[in-house]
Amino acid sequence: MTDTPIKHYLLASDFDQTLSFKDSGLVLSELLGISGFEERVAGLARINLVQQGGELAYLIRHDPEFRGVRREHLIEAGRRVRLKSAIPALTDFMERGTDRCRFSFYVISAAPREIVISALEGVIPPEHIYGTELEFDARSGEVRAIKRVPAGYGKVAVIEELGSRLGVTPDRVIYVGDGSSDIHVMLHVNNHDGFTIAVSENKQLARIARSTVISENAFSIMVPILDQLLHWRTGDIRNLFESYGLTLNEWEKDRTDRVKISEILAFDSRAEAVAV
Repeated sequence: MTDTPIKHYLLASDFDQTLSFKDSGLVLSELLGISGFEERVAGLARINLVQQGGELAYLIRHDPEFRGVRREHLIEAGRRVRLKSAIPALTDFMERGTDRCRFSFYVISAAPREIVISALEGVIPPEHIYGTELEFDARSGEVRAIKRVPAGYGKVAVIEELGSRLGVTPDRVIYVGDGSSDIHVMLHVNNHDGFTIAVSENKQLARIARSTVISENAFSIMVPILDQLLHWRTGDIRNLFESYGLTLNEWEKDRTDRVKISEILAFDSRAEAVAV
């Protein structure tokens, strides 16, 4: 008998309102004292001037009020981003994998890469983060060019690049997102028999995603992955959550998984768990 080969999955996640609670562009606007960010984004969306999700990059490059953005502002905005809970537990499980599966976890966001790296510092390594790449003027510090924006089809390009580099087949790609800017990449992943998860009740996305998870806890995306994709038993899923100091208080199983999780222990990736 031969050993069953270990399956390798690529788990790619959006950042804004997927791993965080608020759009990073809004956080940056508040930091700089600029009002009307959401109205500006809506205006760009109406005229289809840029890819959905790429509005902040456009504003930084072309809007007079945002032209004052410097690298240090992006880093500070990242520090102010409020993250969903249990991201360290999620990354730890991704690193450990199981006896039958291993995971490669990447973040793909249209937000400036500096913001995402700053927000996830010490949790996800920078080389696993893809964000909008800006070119700064060496003298003034002003953004003088946009090199890459992973929004819309841009996210598809990153997924294909990662799949090729990691040797992950398209049917073992998992993508997690929250909004309209994730539609193209979700359709792409679905068309190649991958697995897609929406973490919001966006109607367009809910029709496309294989599963929807509504929760304030980042580890909640493991519920449909373990249940629908890896076919774990409910008891084993609960035991895994408890091993990270998390309790599945409520789990309404449907096309949409509504998950309420309480944290009994504060998870520390350097150890199993530490008591609060």
